[in-house]
Amino acid sequence: MQITISDEEEERYAELQRTALDFARHGNTESLAEMLRHGLPVNLADEKGNSLLMLASYNGNLETTRMLLESGAEVDLRNHRGQTPLGGAAFKGDGGIVSLLLDHGAEIDAENGGGMTPLMFAALFGREEVVRQLEARGASRECRNRLGVTAGLMVRISLRVRGHGEENRGKFFTEGEPR
Repeated sequence: MQITISDEEEERYAELQRTALDFARHGNTESLAEMLRHGLPVNLADEKGNSLLMLASYNGNLETTRMLLESGAEVDLRNHRGQTPLGGAAFKGDGGIVSLLLDHGAEIDAENGGGMTPLMFAALFGREEVVRQLEARGASRECRNRLGVTAGLMVRISLRVRGHGEENRGKFFTEGEPR
């Protein structure tokens, strides 16, 4: 038996998908949860590969992120640029979402395009609290990006640029590391 879908039905389904993506982006948790209960795929993604979880976490919607994870969203699902939700949250500096993603098994040193890890994004964009948080949870300073720069060097440069010089050396550097 073959099922035929009209153009109108197909457009309506596409509209529902766009609505769900907007709900994730804007933190409309209850409406999105209702759509999931009615069969919307939890790993739905836009034309760039940004999943519902990526959109919710990147836009700082903690409760929507939590609901999607509890509904079975794939925590490390990458977009078409190879970026993960954790990489996006580290870039944005959202410690609450970083913690939630890690608690749900996000790969802490996941490569997010160009060899960049969440720790590198946090350092590059001056998200010092997230740098500390990722390091406390086991992020590696040894990972290298495509240019061969280590996460550790990025952290050290970021802290120096932001005024955390020698007076804070003991907090951020270990003995034997280059200055």
